[in-house]
Amino acid sequence: MSITWFISVDDHLIEPARLWQERVPARWRDRAPRIVREGDSEFWAYEDRQIVTTGLNAVAGKRREEFTPEPITYEDMRPGCYEPAARVADMDQGFVLSSLLFPSFPRYCGQVFHEAKDKELALVCVKAWNDFILEEFAGAYPGRFIPMMLIPLWDPRAAAAEIERTAALGAKSIAFSENPTKLGLPSIHTDYWDPVFRAAEEAQFVISMHVGSSSNLLRTSDDMPTLAFMAYSAAANQAGTLLDWLFSGKFSQFPGLKIALSEASIGWIPYFLERAEQVVDKQRFWASRFDINMNPNHIRGEAKSKATFSLDTDIRTLFKEHVFGTFIDDQAGLRLLDLIGEDNVMLECDYPHSDSTWPDTVNLARKWLGHLPEAVQHKITVGNAARVYNFTPADPPTAPSRPAH
Repeated sequence: MSITWFISVDDHLIEPARLWQERVPARWRDRAPRIVREGDSEFWAYEDRQIVTTGLNAVAGKRREEFTPEPITYEDMRPGCYEPAARVADMDQGFVLSSLLFPSFPRYCGQVFHEAKDKELALVCVKAWNDFILEEFAGAYPGRFIPMMLIPLWDPRAAAAEIERTAALGAKSIAFSENPTKLGLPSIHTDYWDPVFRAAEEAQFVISMHVGSSSNLLRTSDDMPTLAFMAYSAAANQAGTLLDWLFSGKFSQFPGLKIALSEASIGWIPYFLERAEQVVDKQRFWASRFDINMNPNHIRGEAKSKATFSLDTDIRTLFKEHVFGTFIDDQAGLRLLDLIGEDNVMLECDYPHSDSTWPDTVNLARKWLGHLPEAVQHKITVGNAARVYNFTPADPPTAPSRPAH
């Protein structure tokens, strides 16, 4: 049986202009995020910032010749970019059985709210985004959306409380930063994040880390050509994220924790797993005793990390049990599937961004995965996502989807 539907574990929501104006209490509303129109342009206004939507973030329904990085308005977008019912209709058109949505205005893990001056209002805005996803997407269309939540990055205990609150309402994941230090926050190697990781483990939440969620995409130079940067940055960023987590000791401390490397592709993973194993084999004896700062002046000094390295660390087992890669279009990675693991790979379509394969994902997946056993095809397109996110997808639609009442 060929592939007919799939779960996309990385899509994006362009927040509707009404979101915070409808959901934030009246006393906050004049300072909550809102859309301002000036002539033919529009932008989000929040505190002292003006934030536009770029054209590359909402290309669904457009020809590639029409793509533009210039700011656009809602009139330039397909309604499926921002309205729940229209999104579900587009999912039906593209055979997307279920979808996980990352934010746009707040950025990939809610950095805009982390950067806000008024943290009380910022927490209200985080909760409003979460409730919008839980009620108007996941609640209105059961089984069609994997509810991923934002957390207040600036307050781990409040973040843990928000995980507990939303878990009780059916949430399955949180958006987290691929490198918190670039946001001015402690690294995962400290105990700062332990309340978050503990709450995520207890709720069986996946920690979903999107490329760019550190607000710092790697580049070789300031004048690196844009297309070279786009080809380079995703794997470069998340290779560091993968290795950080594998050597952090957090998977031993929280054995139920799972992370997803969102929109990072998978073809680079076998090399870095192999390299990590080589490092363990050759360097493990001194590394088990102390960790040094590998600074360019070769000055001996203790590293800040509290992580201790165990001689019996098994890189492959840690990866298999805790780490899950996602891809849009990565034929090289699929050729290396035996080195990655058929249980650790999930498909995405990245609607409505410019890398998206919507609405042709199923036809492409048939071509990419057709040589694999049907059971493996099912894992990559549906089964792994359902298992990893502890999520029950809807039955494939036979008629246009309508909100549940």
